[in-house]
Amino acid sequence: MGLDSKQVALLVLLVASVISVVIALILSLVKSSEVPLPPGTKYGMVFDAGSSHTSLFIYQWPTDKENNTGVVSQTHVCDVEGPGISSYANDPPSAGKSLVACLEEAMNIIPPEGQRGAPAYLGATAGMRLLDLKNKTASDMVLSEVSKTISRYPVDFRGARIISGKEEGSYGWITINYLLESFMKYSFGGRWVRPVSSKIYGALDLGGASTQISFIPKVEIADPEQRADFKLYGFPYSIYTHSFLCYGQNQALKQMLVKAVEGKDLSQPINIPCYPAGYKSTIAQASLYNSPCTVKSAPSSSLVQDITITGTGNSTQCQDLLKTIYDFSSCTGKEFCSFEGIYQPPVVGKFFAFSAFFYTFDFLNLTSGQDLPTVKSRIQTFCAQDWTELQASFPKERTDRLREYCANANYVLTLLLDAYKFNENNWNSISFMKQAADTDIGWTLGYMLNLTNMIPSEASASVRTQSYDVWIAAVFFIVLTLALGLLMLVLYFR
Repeated sequence: MGLDSKQVALLVLLVASVISVVIALILSLVKSSEVPLPPGTKYGMVFDAGSSHTSLFIYQWPTDKENNTGVVSQTHVCDVEGPGISSYANDPPSAGKSLVACLEEAMNIIPPEGQRGAPAYLGATAGMRLLDLKNKTASDMVLSEVSKTISRYPVDFRGARIISGKEEGSYGWITINYLLESFMKYSFGGRWVRPVSSKIYGALDLGGASTQISFIPKVEIADPEQRADFKLYGFPYSIYTHSFLCYGQNQALKQMLVKAVEGKDLSQPINIPCYPAGYKSTIAQASLYNSPCTVKSAPSSSLVQDITITGTGNSTQCQDLLKTIYDFSSCTGKEFCSFEGIYQPPVVGKFFAFSAFFYTFDFLNLTSGQDLPTVKSRIQTFCAQDWTELQASFPKERTDRLREYCANANYVLTLLLDAYKFNENNWNSISFMKQAADTDIGWTLGYMLNLTNMIPSEASASVRTQSYDVWIAAVFFIVLTLALGLLMLVLYFR
């Protein structure tokens, strides 16, 4: 039975409508893409409670993360007024009060909606380690008071504690390599990738009470006590790291003075080659032995005498004196050893030296990659200057700091050359730096990076989008379908 013209027309319109609907559906599905919405921002705070001062570092990172490690950047740093918290052993409440100004500053920087979820930590380093050895009760009270103060603020406070020297060294190593994109690099494709030939840098840290060395050696790390393991951005790392308590520059110079007065007639002035010629002062004998680093060297007699010290400004004699504070004899017969019998494989690769390493050499304009002979020559020239001449040349410098630059510079040399075993051939592998990528180098950023693994990852929200031309085409075919349908109805009822 054949179709009349009306039925044929209706059939054609029906087929055209079906085709139009199919095309519209296909266009609505193809060429769409998942476009992530901008991630939110989280904040974190870390107090670096060092032996001589405390600083608050504020960090931020997007809520979406890369391989369980947050993309963290420094937002702000606030230096706490006054000495380190270990100095408040006799007045613990004042340790807490000293943090208030920086906490108030942080609350003005972190948006109110981000404060409750901002993890906050206080890490105390070698100064508190020494106080803990000398007076644990006082140490606990200081930590308790700073905890009370931080807890009053609307942040996610997760505790104040004394971090180990191993943590301090390894987190400093993480900081450097993170900032230099040794772990991950942002690609042109708009994502983070691991560099094909990534350079991993070693870390050299020098504080007031301790010094740390951390690097990846070429040999297997024989002593598990000096090994730290991390997994960052999905990749494992094993590093050698050790912290020498009592060998930060302040405690080292205290040990130097103890060695200088040993066996001497204290009724006569004691010559100190590490101090400028013409410098003269009087110190209390007891002040030399009030630290766990020197108390074992205290004479059995009462420590009531005042000691007169005079500077002689001799760099070579200063280095000879400083070398006596190290125990190299315990390394006899050991293949890989620094001092005090501590295992250390040979240094290898590039190193970043920061904190007091940088500040000392920066004052002497020695942070531009000078070779070792130039460094030694400049230090000798500086140490040979008369005290009066130095004061005239640097009128704004604090007296105690100016007095100790010669001693500190020579201490850096003995520590790097005699203790850590650098030499003229690899001296230029050390870069003396304060910052990298506009961020302070230290352990706090590495600490925060590691702790972001404990912050749950938030799924990034997304919306489905289409290009404009595809959207216009889909609308056209939908309208065409409706028009054909309307035409079919008109023809059918006529």
